[in-house]
Amino acid sequence: MKLGEIAARLQCHLDGPEELEIAGVAGMDEAGPGELTFLANPKYLRKLATTRAAAIIANPGEDLGGRPALRSENPYLAFAKALELFHALYRPPAGIHPTAVIAPDVKLGRNPSIGPYVVIEEGVELGDDCVLKSHVVVYHGARIGHRFFAHSHAVVREFVRVGDDVTLQNGAAIGTDGYGFARQDDGSYYKIMQTGTAVIEDGVEIQAYACIDRAAVGETRIHRGAKIDNLVQVGHGCEVGENSLLCGQVGLAGTSRVGRNVILTGQVGVAGHVTIGDGVIVSAQSGIHSDVEPGRVMSGSPAIDHAQWMKCVAAYARLPQMFATYRKVREMLEKRDSQS
Repeated sequence: MKLGEIAARLQCHLDGPEELEIAGVAGMDEAGPGELTFLANPKYLRKLATTRAAAIIANPGEDLGGRPALRSENPYLAFAKALELFHALYRPPAGIHPTAVIAPDVKLGRNPSIGPYVVIEEGVELGDDCVLKSHVVVYHGARIGHRFFAHSHAVVREFVRVGDDVTLQNGAAIGTDGYGFARQDDGSYYKIMQTGTAVIEDGVEIQAYACIDRAAVGETRIHRGAKIDNLVQVGHGCEVGENSLLCGQVGLAGTSRVGRNVILTGQVGVAGHVTIGDGVIVSAQSGIHSDVEPGRVMSGSPAIDHAQWMKCVAAYARLPQMFATYRKVREMLEKRDSQS
């Protein structure tokens, strides 16, 4: 594909020869002659000296030393779209595999693709152009919108509601029982029936082996455009706001509220009944034990303001030296007191 054509399709400003042939897209380290790469973070500027890429997607003001470029205000997004020009998304052909088990009253939309050993129980409604790969299970009464794509071993439990353009990666489980048990007089635990549901709105992606629990009463809701990474746990009755990101191994205890455009990075833990405001960013392995105001950047456990946390971390690294100084001062004071 010509560089000029790529520029037009990505709506980038072309800074180089239109006829330059591009055969693929790769990272700066991996790109070879004839491939397109991207520069979105200034800390990788040093790689300009070593990358063999034929052209680079970069910000308009970035000095690339005269190399062919596609100029974009959002190089990372342009790179993501460039990948799609060379790697078409695969959609299995429409049809129902003979080993699939589908209840007689299931309402299937147009052009379904139902793979081997899929199970769809009674009362399910499935929209148009849906893909269910092998061993996907949809429990009774679930309602699923258009263009749903469920990879192998994903599970949608009873009466769960799923919007349009939702993707479930392998092993994702939606609407599993919430973790609810009442302690009895003899010390054992009595299971609390989880009578609520889970709602997944349009454009959500839930990745491998993430679990979204149903509510004991009411609903657990993942709002439009949220992206949930591998091995994330969303407890019963939680709410995750629009376009929020929950990265790998994040855990939300029951009835947590996460606002819009929030980023919880890897292994963040959120206590129950906590509200996190819009636009909050929480760094990896932090613990959120109380409400967080909108727009904050938080770190540590219990989490505090990120700037303060960085000062604490810097001080922590100096603790041995500080303690040694303290001991010397204490010894001097004790010696002085003994001589007086």
